[in-house]
Amino acid sequence: MFLNSETVLEVLASVVHPETGKDIVSMGMVQGLTAENGKVAFTLKLTKNNDPFASSLKKAAAKAIAHHFGDQVQVDILVVADVAPKVSPLKQKASVSKVKNIVAIASGKGGVGKSTIAANLAVAVAKTGAKVGLIDADIYGPSIPKMFNMEHTQPEVVKEEGLDLIVPVENYGVKLLSIGFFVDPNSALVWRGPMATSALKQLIHQGAWGELDYLFIDMPPGTSDIHLTLVQEVAVTGAVIVSTPQDVALADAVKGISMFTSPSINVPVLGLVENMAWFIPEELPENRYYIFGKEGCKKLAERMKLPLLGQIPLVQSIREGGDYGEPVAIHSSIVGKAFDELAANLIMQVEKRNRDLPPTQIVNVQHK
Repeated sequence: MFLNSETVLEVLASVVHPETGKDIVSMGMVQGLTAENGKVAFTLKLTKNNDPFASSLKKAAAKAIAHHFGDQVQVDILVVADVAPKVSPLKQKASVSKVKNIVAIASGKGGVGKSTIAANLAVAVAKTGAKVGLIDADIYGPSIPKMFNMEHTQPEVVKEEGLDLIVPVENYGVKLLSIGFFVDPNSALVWRGPMATSALKQLIHQGAWGELDYLFIDMPPGTSDIHLTLVQEVAVTGAVIVSTPQDVALADAVKGISMFTSPSINVPVLGLVENMAWFIPEELPENRYYIFGKEGCKKLAERMKLPLLGQIPLVQSIREGGDYGEPVAIHSSIVGKAFDELAANLIMQVEKRNRDLPPTQIVNVQHK
């Protein structure tokens, strides 16, 4: 049998979907077929997400082609689930649709001060007059309520057109939602992955956010289900990667950058923040001690051709501000100005990203 698109389609018509009893060609599952020079390539488009027969259909199609045209034919089949998920009424009506920019604050590892950066960055951006929200998506270690002195606050739940919406609490000009508002702060949160991702969806879609210029999302450290859930639920404008200058942290930061910029996710990285860049003793404010290494994050940004949004020193007042619920960014101190500069650089990069790049798309699950 001569190899061309028509003959390959005839062969693929013998592959039947076990659930429907119809062949994959008549179901319209075979798309973008090319057959030339001993190579066959096409997309197998599933009729529903998480089709349990996806793998077996792919194997059956490859086997049928090999049987009729010989084992020497190279077969490339991409299986995709390009099915619009059912949109809940909450997702349709929730005011996250009125948010102009959604920015993920992420880190490759824990302990680099990501939540501290997220809290102070949100406050610094709000000081510019922008409307700002902050979601604490660090499900297992929510710290935003404490950093904003809102530990004992519980958001109000209101009915809107028969739907339950959560009214964010507000402090220092920032609207806040965190799983920490709904759990005992002294108890460990022992949740499986689906429970954690469900909680994030609620914070995003059931939050009565109203109109916002920026919604910052404080992500858990590393790469996890939470990160994948975020990019599948909303179109993320960009990500900010936080790291200390030390090599161990930088190695994990690279993984975080790789995750967001991978072809399957394709979320632009707006830039890097070097936290704990140097230590400044209060009694010797002109002295700098590079405890975690010197300019490691700056060098990484240069190597990966990414902006360095800011270098934040290791200063006692930053730690105190987090512990006492008064972010240092609200003050006009030297450290406060460092966060003001960080905010200005971020706003510039967001504007540049929106001007130069197309809008980010919500990620669809793909099967290979």
